[in-house]
Amino acid sequence: MRSLSHLKLRARYLATAGVCAALLAGCAQFKYYFQAAQGQYALWSDARPVDDWLGDPATDPKLKARLEKAKLIRKFAVKELGLPDNSSYKNYAPLNRPYVLWNVVATPELSLRPIQWCFPIAGCVSYRGYYSKADAEAFADELRKEGNDVQVGGVPAYSTLGWLSDPLLSTFINHSDAELAKLIFHELAHQVVYVQGDSKFNEAFATAVEEAGVERWLDLYGNDAMREAYARYNTRRQDFMNLLVKHRQMLADNYAGKASMKKKREEKARIFASLHDGYKELKASWGGYNGYDRFFAESLNNAHLASVATYNDLLPGFRALLLKEKAFPQFYVAVRNMSNLPSVERHDRLHELARTMAQVNETTTAAAAREPGAVN
Repeated sequence: MRSLSHLKLRARYLATAGVCAALLAGCAQFKYYFQAAQGQYALWSDARPVDDWLGDPATDPKLKARLEKAKLIRKFAVKELGLPDNSSYKNYAPLNRPYVLWNVVATPELSLRPIQWCFPIAGCVSYRGYYSKADAEAFADELRKEGNDVQVGGVPAYSTLGWLSDPLLSTFINHSDAELAKLIFHELAHQVVYVQGDSKFNEAFATAVEEAGVERWLDLYGNDAMREAYARYNTRRQDFMNLLVKHRQMLADNYAGKASMKKKREEKARIFASLHDGYKELKASWGGYNGYDRFFAESLNNAHLASVATYNDLLPGFRALLLKEKAFPQFYVAVRNMSNLPSVERHDRLHELARTMAQVNETTTAAAAREPGAVN
């Protein structure tokens, strides 16, 4: 049973959060901010230090094994990747739901540009997060009534950017070792550099860190079976992303054209049908692997493809920058310096880095093909 002082602290926390929400957002947004404060408090109050779970005889041995692995990954993140050595991911909280929250993403009917919402810390982002799926669905219904395309997607983890101690959660603790490492590296990277209102920059940077981090993790702690499994996972993921990018571009071309709205709607339906057919072919090439079936089980619309560019457009530039800087500390300095530039300029620099790297790779490949004994 919680102590009276703990309950008083809880009441004071929620009251303060509610007042701040009202001041920041006004009455119209009060309910949204209050549910966010309650949800975050619930995570914080239910979390216990990992060592407490490990020392508790009642803790399931399988959970203990996963927490031990998470401790190892957390230490690796600091020592090998230069990620923050703070209290994040050193506590664990069990949740009675499959996701920590549900994000609502929306676009106009004939556009891939997501609607944005602005918040005091995160800045403007293209989603709204809810700790209750019912609340997320209710908000999604409001957006649909306005004629928007909408997606409600579950999220296993998120970052508070170092403002609070982000805990390990039951929603992702049972991921494979490589996927658990990837998630922790990604979320910690958001604490290194985060630019308000530039999701493309933030997500591509964190993805570059996770990719390189997992590669190093597997080199040190993986075995051949783990490395082969992760390589297959990455190949399928890249195939899937290529399929989405291809059809996203088809949609973008359709919406930018001069056809009537009726024709654009018809072409939109044809493109999404093509996306379904393309996935069936991909699945067959994977030997029937069905890991993306859940994505295609929904009625797809623009909102499902709106975030594809967020994670991928600038990623090649960050990969090139990491190769150029050679070490994570120098890489982080370069990214911080870039983050101070105007949005267009930093995006242009990353695109230029990607182009330069692509040219170098092409030259290297051509030179290798000319080597004596090369197989044509």
